[in-house]
This record gives sequence, C-alpha cells and structure tokens, in this order.
Amino acid sequence: MVVSTGWWFLAAMIAAYGIANLLQSMAATKTASTETLDPGLLLRLFGHRIYLAGLGCQILGFFLALAARRDLPLFLVQSAVTAGLCVTAVLGVIFLKWKLPRAEIILLVAVVLGIGALAASAEPSKGEQLGWKGIVALIVALAMIAGGSVFAARIKGVLGSVVLGSIAGLCFTCAAIAARPLAGSQSVAEFVFNPLLFLVIANSLTGQLLLGLAMQRGSTNAAVAGMDAAGAIPAAVLGLLVLGDRMRPGLELLAVVGFVVTMGAVIALTRYAEPQHELVVEPVPIPLRRTSATVPGLPPHPARGVAECSTATAKTHVTVALQRPLTRPQPQHADVSS
Repeated sequence: MVVSTGWWFLAAMIAAYGIANLLQSMAATKTASTETLDPGLLLRLFGHRIYLAGLGCQILGFFLALAARRDLPLFLVQSAVTAGLCVTAVLGVIFLKWKLPRAEIILLVAVVLGIGALAASAEPSKGEQLGWKGIVALIVALAMIAGGSVFAARIKGVLGSVVLGSIAGLCFTCAAIAARPLAGSQSVAEFVFNPLLFLVIANSLTGQLLLGLAMQRGSTNAAVAGMDAAGAIPAAVLGLLVLGDRMRPGLELLAVVGFVVTMGAVIALTRYAEPQHELVVEPVPIPLRRTSATVPGLPPHPARGVAECSTATAKTHVTVALQRPLTRPQPQHADVSS
C-alpha cells in the first residue's frame, strides 16, 4: 500500500503551526496593545525577533499545508490545523509555565481524537479548479471581512480574542479555498501568475494582522480556537460541494462524528480558555495646562502657577508652588581702608 506524501506534509504542518502560534503569542504580549485595526501593529511585531521566528514557522506551515492540500481534502487539512493548538498548549505548559484548567485539557484531548477520526475517513484526491465566479466571490468575501474587522477590533478581553480570531479564520478559509486548486498547478509560471496566488497572499496577510490583534487581547488558546473553528467549517463545506473533496466509502459517519467532535471541542475552548498573560498597555501622555496663580503668604512670582490635568473620567486641579530661591541683596561692607 502506497502512502500519500500528503500525510507527511500534514504532520509537519501541525508541528509548524503549533510552534508558530506559541512564538507569535509571546511577541504579541510584548507589543503595546491597540484598540483599533492598526496595520502598524504588524510593523511593530516585525521588530521582535521571536515574532519573525514564529512568522517563519507559519510560512513553513503554509507551504506544508499547500502541499498537503494537493492530495488531501480540505475538511481534513483545515481541521488538522486545530491540532497545532494542542502543540501550542503543550509547549506553553513546558516552557512558559502556562496553567491550563482541567476542562481545557479535556477539550484538547477531544481535538486530537476528532482529528484521528477525520484522518481515518478522508480519501486523498485532486482538487477541482475554481472558475472566474469563484475568484470574484473570494474578492468580495475579503472586502467584507476587512470592513467588519474595523468594528471587531474595538472588542476587548477574551471575547475580543474569540471574535478577532474567528474573523482571522475566515481569512484563512478564503486562502485555503484558493490554495486547494492552486496546489494543482503544473508549472512554476502557472503557479506564480495564477490570480488565486494573490488572493492567498492578501487573505493570509489580513488574517495575520487580525490574529496578532486577537492574541493581544489576552488568551492565545481562545484566539487560535476561534480562528480554527471559523477556518475549518466553511472550508470543509465548500470543499465537499465545490472542490471535489471525498470521504472513504462507508466511513462517512465517522467523518461527520470526527468533524463535530473536533469543532465542538475547539468552539468550547473559546469558552473555557483563560488569559495566559498580562497585556502591555501603550503609554498615553497626560495633557497638562498651566495657568498663573498667587499663593497667600508668598510674593508674586512668574514661576508659580496651577497645573490642570483632565482625563476622560475625572479632572484634577493641582496647585503647584514653584518658587525659585529668592536672591537677597548682600549687605555692602564699608571700605575701612585708609
């Protein structure tokens, strides 16, 4: 029995994505958080070597996933991406001393079991090509995702991690749908000049920005779980309906159970995941306004004044007596020399 090379690519992809999630999370926690969709966040993250190392792992995982999609169906490859979350959790416990609640550990085990059921029921096959209508649909989807991200970036806390991670997952879904037929290119020229490649790049960059924002909200597992759930379900459905993905005859029920268990566990992780780090807050300058003032008992002086500090929640008026040392005239001694 000949084993498809797609399985080896799939295993390596899981490890690469798991390491990438951990490294990018570490860098995101060291970068000042933002409450808006700030593209400059990517530039700030690029300043961290650890983020660049994580980005390298993610790029490696992307090409491994691309190679795996050449033979394996999307419902397996996209679901297997969630197994990277298990790798991230294990590495976080070992190296960063994360404290995972028991419920989260049980759900991570369920993810592994679900992926195993999907792997057993998946039938390797080549993906079908998308027509121009499919390309236009992916462009419209990217525009809608970008518009919704502006509002989602204002959500804070673990909920913000889930929402932003989920939207990032939709970006990676579009990238996966474009990558499945792209992986079947017969030449380098066909691959490079295929419009699907540009859609893969655009969706990947947008998803990367949103994932960085999601990780800053405090919970890496919640961000990645939301991303994986939103990235796997639409891709699995569209892969079966549009791209020619297939299940092994007689194992359709096993595939459905495995997919439900995997996605159910991933979605539940967004509920039970707890923050693993403290946020880094961008320092905000406090506006001060100085006005002149007099202090009873002291003579007028230009260095004396009132410093007024106003914030969104309260106003504080502080009277500051700034008194330079008074220079008193020194007594003149008479010259007694004769």
